[in-house]
Amino acid sequence: MIFLFLMSSLLNWFPAATFAPANDAAPAVSCEWWDQWLKKNVSASGVVDYKSMKADQAALETFIHELGLNVPSASASKNEQFAYWINLYNAATVELVLQHYPVKSIRDINKGKPWDLPFITVDGKKYSLNNIEHDILRSKFADPRIHFAINCASRSCPKLMNGAFIPDKLESQLNALTKSFINDTAKNKITATQIDISEIFNWYQQDFMQKGSVIDFLNSWSATPISATASIHYLNYDWSLNESL
Repeated sequence: MIFLFLMSSLLNWFPAATFAPANDAAPAVSCEWWDQWLKKNVSASGVVDYKSMKADQAALETFIHELGLNVPSASASKNEQFAYWINLYNAATVELVLQHYPVKSIRDINKGKPWDLPFITVDGKKYSLNNIEHDILRSKFADPRIHFAINCASRSCPKLMNGAFIPDKLESQLNALTKSFINDTAKNKITATQIDISEIFNWYQQDFMQKGSVIDFLNSWSATPISATASIHYLNYDWSLNESL
């Protein structure tokens, strides 16, 4: 009863537009609240203010709960479904960190395997972050730009975008994040003959080789043209939390 009362109170706290009905029979959850919350707590460069977020953790939990109850219907567009799962993944990652905050790294959670925890309820089924990333996002959408959209709460990870993913803007959002990450000299060091790049390109190499080599993929976005014979090295991954020092 206490839980139901708290849920009711939190739902009343959200703006009326937050949980808007979809155009078809299936309900949908607007990400207006999530968008504003990210703008408030995440810098343009992706630095996250977990201390401030912690004070609003109950509201985030309610948002994730509502997302889990309102999965896009089969008739929803690809971009509606795609944006839904990215937003859910990122919101759940933040929630997982907040559940254990303060922590120095997301890998301090669950003995270094936070992505295996089945703590996200979607349509009555428990999911882990790995389930969403590998079984849904990578499997269903097969878009390598996914890796620059979902966030692992770490300094070497692509930044957490300080706004929600919107179906109508999804293509431009994914393109901007991909270009930004690849040309970020703190994450990748690119010259014509040698590239020192993120481990992401090693871990998910096959995703980036759908239409050629990893270098071919990088050349689609890199401000510096890379030779096909350039040497490749992978940078050490910094798993410390993506918050200010």
